[in-house]
Amino acid sequence: MKNSLLILYIIIPCYNEEQVLPITAPQFHDKLSQMIQNNVISDESRIMFVNDGSKDSTWTIIKNLAESDSHYIGISQSRNRGHQNAVLAGLMEAKDHCDITISIDCDGQDDINAMDQMVEEYKKGYEVVYGVRSKRDTDTFFKRFTAESFYKLLNMMGVEVVYNHADYRLISTRVLQEFSEFHEVNLFLRGMVPLVGFPYSTVYYERHERLAGDSHYPLSKMLALAFDGITSLSIKPIRIITVFGFTVTIISFIGILWAIIGWIARTTVSGWASLICIVCFFGGSILLALGIIGEYVGKTYIETKARPRYIISERTYDVEK
Repeated sequence: MKNSLLILYIIIPCYNEEQVLPITAPQFHDKLSQMIQNNVISDESRIMFVNDGSKDSTWTIIKNLAESDSHYIGISQSRNRGHQNAVLAGLMEAKDHCDITISIDCDGQDDINAMDQMVEEYKKGYEVVYGVRSKRDTDTFFKRFTAESFYKLLNMMGVEVVYNHADYRLISTRVLQEFSEFHEVNLFLRGMVPLVGFPYSTVYYERHERLAGDSHYPLSKMLALAFDGITSLSIKPIRIITVFGFTVTIISFIGILWAIIGWIARTTVSGWASLICIVCFFGGSILLALGIIGEYVGKTYIETKARPRYIISERTYDVEK
């Protein structure tokens, strides 16, 4: 298959992108056309937009694009399910129609010219090719610090991720077929894809400013994504709680011995401040531990329901083709 022209599907999740989509859609089309003309990929390659329950005219724009050119296709989710679910929906929809997929955001920040090198890396035998930012000069100090801390924290928690890689990646159909056997409801794709295995490579690129519109990933969503990544792919926080509890138990036992000895020696002095500090410390520690454990219990509860991770309500093409 790798010796013939490849069928590429570019997967682009979209949520309220009516401002930027008219700008970036032609750019994606130009890149696809260039690769087709250079005999890098087949003319059967497509640009697949995934509408993630947008409340603006995003889906209308996608349908108009699909009517104007057969290389544009689109699917729409029944409601907003989040970026990770939108990417997954596109990947699973495309896996039976192509040889390789490249997922990329709609905002124009990721360098589309890196796709050429991604395809070249695939032809060398790599089943997964990660797009990695070479630098973060366009980020503010706060965003750069939090993003880099995010990757370091994930690695500390035992989550296997590629440093400075988001969701710009090439995945072969072979990998997607195996990935479809993963049925997690709580998705963190940049940590799940490495779990599948297979040879992988990286391509470095510079990220640009968003071309139009506002970012849909504020700090709150970034923190939520980080927490989901840790709790979905690592049990290390629970182990930390266990070690912490064991340590506190030893300290408490020593404190009990000290109190008993002091009582016997009649050297104890009642102290309100020390009592309040101890109660607050242990009370806060217990609530924190229960919160982390509760998060895992909640995720387990959601996973056991086995609800669909996405529901496609509409397509711009006949699904049987």
